[in-house]
Amino acid sequence: MSESQLSVNNRALKLVDKLCAEAGRFGVTVTEAKSGATIIDAGIEAKGGFLAGKILTEICLGGLGEATLFHAKYGDVELPSISVFTANPAIATLGSQFAGWHIKVGDYSAIGSGPARALALKPKSIYTMIEYRDKSDKAVLALETSREPSEEAIEYISSLCGVEPENLFLILVSTSSVAGFTQISGRVVETGIHKLTTLGFDPKLIKHAHGYAPIMPVHPNHSVAMGRVNDAIIYGGSTCCYVEFGGSDETLKVLAEKAVSSASAQYGRPFIEIFKESGCDFYKIDPNIFAPAIIMINNVNTGRTFKAGRLKFSMIEESLS
Repeated sequence: MSESQLSVNNRALKLVDKLCAEAGRFGVTVTEAKSGATIIDAGIEAKGGFLAGKILTEICLGGLGEATLFHAKYGDVELPSISVFTANPAIATLGSQFAGWHIKVGDYSAIGSGPARALALKPKSIYTMIEYRDKSDKAVLALETSREPSEEAIEYISSLCGVEPENLFLILVSTSSVAGFTQISGRVVETGIHKLTTLGFDPKLIKHAHGYAPIMPVHPNHSVAMGRVNDAIIYGGSTCCYVEFGGSDETLKVLAEKAVSSASAQYGRPFIEIFKESGCDFYKIDPNIFAPAIIMINNVNTGRTFKAGRLKFSMIEESLS
């Protein structure tokens, strides 16, 4: 792909256009803010749903990945699930999908993810590491939030992205919604790649990646919802990375063993328990728990594949209870 084709905002905008054009099908509502920004409600007041969550996953991947919905059995439980494939893993996941922008303007707060991060460089360290920066006069951002952004927040976001407010497209989704649950499970590949990166692996060496995770039944209570969406990946998620690695394969074997959720001392308990014990503060939780249940690494240079972890069906069932 040329540099222009790798513009995550320009590629995502094509999917945003589809989302807006078929708002009824996706269960979203589209409005225009006073500033001219386009506001797409995908699961706060709007119904949203699985299809909204699927296309939101692809939007957050900057149009550089494809998501598919399917059903799978996890022990005695059958659940809807989502799979993700990308041939541009570092840019699609770390450079776009990663929920790396914590927005706080006045009394408005949200977690931002998606292509607009590559314009605002949130956080800058990621874009330095993957050697990528987008150039676009339009910005697309997903906001995990419970309400619409204020005009002050819209101005703040558009200013940091370097675009006019009328060229800003904000997709809103609540954690406690079907679309919210779907797009969070759709982050399973990003979660795996981010974990590998924190362990010191160069994400630019990952040439292809895919993964899947169950989509748990929603719950209106925020803490329960937060527990379930994390359990989906921690105990039911799988990520596979195809890497071009010139070092020792033994390094990849050790890396895989460290990159799964079971490497955490807090593994084996429902996430809601861990979340509440931390005072609902993510920074007080062992970061090693934020990983897929399974990691597979295929070194395309040698043909060897290393797998670590396993799905823990009992925890999926406990999370649902």
